[in-house]
Amino acid sequence: MTEERNSLREMLRQERFRGDVLFDEPMKNHTTLRIGGNAQAMVTPQDVISLRNLLMEGRERNIPVVVVGGCSNLLVTDGGIEGIVVSAASLCRILVIEEKDDEVRLFVESGTPLQKMVNLSKEKGYEGLEGLAGIPGSVGGAVRGNSGSFGYEIGNVIDAVSVMNQYGKLSLLDARNLTFRYRSIDIPDECMILSVNMRLKKGDAHGVAKSINDFLLEKRTKQPIGAWSAGCVFKNPEGAYAGKLIDEAGCKGMRRGDVEVSGLHANFFINRGEGRASDFLALMDEVRERVMKAFGIELEREIKIVGRDRDHAD
Repeated sequence: MTEERNSLREMLRQERFRGDVLFDEPMKNHTTLRIGGNAQAMVTPQDVISLRNLLMEGRERNIPVVVVGGCSNLLVTDGGIEGIVVSAASLCRILVIEEKDDEVRLFVESGTPLQKMVNLSKEKGYEGLEGLAGIPGSVGGAVRGNSGSFGYEIGNVIDAVSVMNQYGKLSLLDARNLTFRYRSIDIPDECMILSVNMRLKKGDAHGVAKSINDFLLEKRTKQPIGAWSAGCVFKNPEGAYAGKLIDEAGCKGMRRGDVEVSGLHANFFINRGEGRASDFLALMDEVRERVMKAFGIELEREIKIVGRDRDHAD
């Protein structure tokens, strides 16, 4: 362990990297679920060049590198994460590419909080992101999971996606050649999303603000916004809603340790204070089994699980 730590320190002290470094960093301090063991190192590159150098160096040294966004749909195991966790939080620029009478094209870096974009739309009267109000996390994570609600999906407003693969190669992917599916996009996991080109329509600022506020109000009445959670645990099966199936299978209020199935929305698992990943995983398995027994439907998880001692299949 000492040898691994020294190798990490040597790698991150090189002149080719600029950014913040935290060693033995508790991931529970960064996930919206407030669960997770320590990362050997958590790094926030200041620029794309530092990020590229970090990925290349990690590959050459055979040091695992895990890239995270806003950690809002992430469960980190109790054993923590081996190697380096890379946060894109410093990549948060928003630039106007082109502005016309009826639309605006924007360049948005992946570490930009999604709600910063929603709030910008609210302020400027840009249409297209209203239904994403209240969804936590980063723009990069939202694109990776094609986040959406109320009939809106972020994939509907994307023109292009800039990515970097595990070899440090940069590519600009035209959205017309990408497939945005329910909670996924056909970009390989080993490619990091750096930025997106986004096209929004110009509308009435008052109307956009009203839609956003209405969606937020509806979410607050139906979802445990503000509680420690990782958002929806399972994807909606075709023709059904995971939360409704979990509720009808009698799972609301079920608890393992300090992790509980929300009484407000059954597809949210809440950390009541001292929850552990092992509690979350055990509860997830029990809920999945109950739904299978009651309805013959196998729920597919929506959250991402990373870390040591990960024994759950997709």
